[in-house]
Amino acid sequence: MKSSADPVRDYLSTVEREASALPADRRQELLADLAEHIEVTRAERPDAAIGEVLAQLGDPRTIAATALAEAGNGAARAGTSTPGGVGAPARRGKVHPLAPLLMLTLSLPFMMAFPDHPGPLFGVLFRVVGAVLLCTSVHWTAVQKTTGVLLAAVLPSVAVATWNLSSGGPAGDGPALLANLAMLALLTGTATWLWRVRRA
Repeated sequence: MKSSADPVRDYLSTVEREASALPADRRQELLADLAEHIEVTRAERPDAAIGEVLAQLGDPRTIAATALAEAGNGAARAGTSTPGGVGAPARRGKVHPLAPLLMLTLSLPFMMAFPDHPGPLFGVLFRVVGAVLLCTSVHWTAVQKTTGVLLAAVLPSVAVATWNLSSGGPAGDGPALLANLAMLALLTGTATWLWRVRRA
């Protein structure tokens, strides 16, 4: 089989061909994630041969088969049925990109508005569900998801736990309000950034 001078393009083309039963948005996300992984690996290990980098990723056919399996048997069947049904089962479960961003951002105001028993519980629940929805979304790359979870879920949770478990947290209404506003600014800024870099 004749190959082009660009092994990365050949690799991604093989994945794209083998994953043709995936809905277009899922297929493009898979290709973007693979391209990003290759780029990051080559930047971290400039001396590594491109063949070695691609071999570590795995066989393109295996990657495509895994992506099809993760999409579910229903999505795979839809790819071989009538054009009207292509991708329908996979799209049913897609969550709007605004949902995780709102849950992550509103978790703190909810805890501030209801500081007694139900507030913190629901605030933590919002944060956890928002982080899970963000991680499973098709609208962001793996790096963007990781950054979003760290800034909007992990960092605020660690800060609150540190304040509650030690005497180093802000004392009094004024400093506590300023700390909460700073955290809210971080959550809002992270959500705004994620909204701007999302995939349509």
